[in-house]
Amino acid sequence: MSLNRRRFWVAAAALMAASTAFAAYPEKPITMIVPFPAGGPTDALARLLALNLSQELGQTVIVDNRGGAGGVIATQTAASSKADGYTVFFATTGTMTINPALYKTSLKLDPLKAFDPVGTAVLASSVLVVSKGAPYSGVRDIISAAKAKPGKLTFASSGNGGVIHLMGELFKDAAGIKIGHIPYKGSAPAITDLITERVTMMFDVTPGSMPFIASGKLKALAVTTRRRIPALPDVPTVAESGLPQFEASSWFGLVAPKGTPSNAMERLHAGLQKVLGNGDVQKQLVALGAEAYPGSPADFSKLLWEDTAKWTALVKSSGATID
Repeated sequence: MSLNRRRFWVAAAALMAASTAFAAYPEKPITMIVPFPAGGPTDALARLLALNLSQELGQTVIVDNRGGAGGVIATQTAASSKADGYTVFFATTGTMTINPALYKTSLKLDPLKAFDPVGTAVLASSVLVVSKGAPYSGVRDIISAAKAKPGKLTFASSGNGGVIHLMGELFKDAAGIKIGHIPYKGSAPAITDLITERVTMMFDVTPGSMPFIASGKLKALAVTTRRRIPALPDVPTVAESGLPQFEASSWFGLVAPKGTPSNAMERLHAGLQKVLGNGDVQKQLVALGAEAYPGSPADFSKLLWEDTAKWTALVKSSGATID
């Protein structure tokens, strides 16, 4: 056999092997580790994607909720899993870009180095909400009241240093006002006290507040993204409401343990893009107060680095600490 023919057959065999490997994956169920308990907004988004990814990949995607320590437990569990394509992590803004600055002792890894990005998946605005009986109809009312009585107004959060807390700190800085922070152990008790007016306001992740907005228990004053969102088209942005530079959002995406084989990463990314392009999935995300947010691994990597710098600076300026 001539040298050229030998090279041809070697290349062809390699190509066929690569194609077979791509087609074969996945050969068994995939576990998606979710960093918060079942029943919450993050879990709802993760389960929607898992169900549709299962159909797209031809294998069950099992949701494994690992709540605790603001996502630190889940992050470390996912990062230490075997890098074989059968474990993925439902990454959030907090777990990937805020926690490294917040949990300096207990988080024993750098998420940016411990994972490979599969792709962004969901974008969720936060929404400024007050009780239905509160005497505020917009952002300007909040700012005016805060300036008239510095330190008297309060904002709730699901805990120190979380994205809900930092949204409030970002708002305080942008508006130049003093509002007291009241941290709770989770969003549920915070919303309960907000409804009963024990606290003034809250920047909740939109999927968490949508049921209370729909039932009339909470009023939505503004959303935090640069543009209005499909779930609340009549609610203005904070930027529209007098703070033109204000913009913040929460995203969710898929990452896999560092070193996961390229064929698995490519198959996961392709499957995720198909799911996010599905019209029914898009409608369900809007109903949850979110929207499809497709992106390449390179796009996701850029977002991770940029948001890490942004939120680390805000954690430092807020003085938030956990350990």
